[in-house]
Amino acid sequence: MRLSEVFASIQGEGMLLGVPSLFIRTTGCNLRCVWCDTPYTSWLPEGEEWSQERILEWVEGFPQVRHVVITGGEPMLLPALGALTRAIHAAGRHITIETAGTVEQAVECDLMSISPKLSNSAPVGTAEFGMHESGRWRPEVLRRLMRGYEYQLKFVVQEASDLAEIEGVIRELEAPAERVVLMPEGTRAEVLAERSVWLAEACKERGYRFSPRLHVLLYGDRRGV
Repeated sequence: MRLSEVFASIQGEGMLLGVPSLFIRTTGCNLRCVWCDTPYTSWLPEGEEWSQERILEWVEGFPQVRHVVITGGEPMLLPALGALTRAIHAAGRHITIETAGTVEQAVECDLMSISPKLSNSAPVGTAEFGMHESGRWRPEVLRRLMRGYEYQLKFVVQEASDLAEIEGVIRELEAPAERVVLMPEGTRAEVLAERSVWLAEACKERGYRFSPRLHVLLYGDRRGV
């Protein structure tokens, strides 16, 4: 299976914020978000082949870290994902899968971290716009993932105007507020700080969870963190 990187860090987003975790980042994505912070897994995918045995050996090298995060790109595109998750689960690890919720397959997963893409993700004026817009919203897939797994719905927010779109998505999916996580978009600390102020207030008003992008605040916008 093709991976772009593996690394040990802390979870920087969502319900498990701050938890030491092992990250397995697949490469390849069916979307082209304009603000994508990992273009090496989507716009210009790169990586190398790893066998399942090599991945498990790497995971076993961190016996003190119980949580494994499989992210991307879009990990649900990986044909071997189901077998990999079963093997990691059998080794006693907690698994989070980070997905946009546009494609699915049967996997072992303790937390399905679903990040539906809003209209702010559209790569307007590019050749990929049509592909992105036709694929980014798949409510039937989202509902199956929400029924099948423990989950969080994580939204990337740029502007206050995004909140109305988010509320429409939540109503359509009938998601409880405590499952909703909002985080500011940005790769610079000063941008995240400015957006966090009003976004945290919006979360308080609506009963949603607020999440910073802790890894960016701690380490900056770079790979392997």
